[in-house]
Amino acid sequence: MLHSAAQPSFNMFPFGHTSQHSNPAHIPQHGDMFHNPHHHHHHQHHPNPPQQTEAPPKPRFLFKMPRVVPNQKEKFDSDEFLKRHSREGEVRYTGYRDRPIHERQTKFLNACRDGSTEIAFIGTGFNLMMSFDVVSSTSYTHTLKQCDFEREQGKVHLRAPFILNGVCVRWRGWIDIERLDGVGCLEFDEDSATLEDAKLREQVESYNRRLREFEEQSKARSRHLAGLVSSSHSQFSSHHHIQSDLLLEARKKQLELAASHQTM
Repeated sequence: MLHSAAQPSFNMFPFGHTSQHSNPAHIPQHGDMFHNPHHHHHHQHHPNPPQQTEAPPKPRFLFKMPRVVPNQKEKFDSDEFLKRHSREGEVRYTGYRDRPIHERQTKFLNACRDGSTEIAFIGTGFNLMMSFDVVSSTSYTHTLKQCDFEREQGKVHLRAPFILNGVCVRWRGWIDIERLDGVGCLEFDEDSATLEDAKLREQVESYNRRLREFEEQSKARSRHLAGLVSSSHSQFSSHHHIQSDLLLEARKKQLELAASHQTM
């Protein structure tokens, strides 16, 4: 499904599933009702059960999928799908196709006044769920209106911005309010593309900054672990030298005692 630029973008944060019962009650087994409630079972009870130390959580990165590609204008000019629909073609209102024509006309007019409609390119079958701003449609300049009933009698002119295949585009055209068909095409939305490019650069810089912080933290942990390993190795070496000295001293005393017994 295509999402309009007016709608909030979705994120990839995982959703965790939590249990509905955090402290489940004891479920009586067969024959529990016949037991004395004060009867104690002969089981060993540990007053202080050993506590398991939890491992520190591993750092995670939750990346949000970018809304646009880095080179939007280049993709708009080279993408075959976008190029095909950038040429004007016949369109048709696709909402409530099982209803009578007069009811569909009323539904279409109400939807346009609410800021949304459904159309399809007849030549390709490409369906669009479009959203547009009806507040700015009160502007005096017809070129700035996104929904204009006054520009041409019997028709409504629409300009609906959205993001398609990572490119900011705008559907521009008109629909006859009686036949519910018309003509329209896709055009590159330069103003929205400039805003989305700025958001993309800010998002990439934020990810790069977090990656640098993560690398610095990883290096600090590696240095700390290396220091602990070298410290334990030096302690083991000093302890081993002390034991060797004690063994040599005891061997020396043993030889001296043996020599003294031989002289006697």
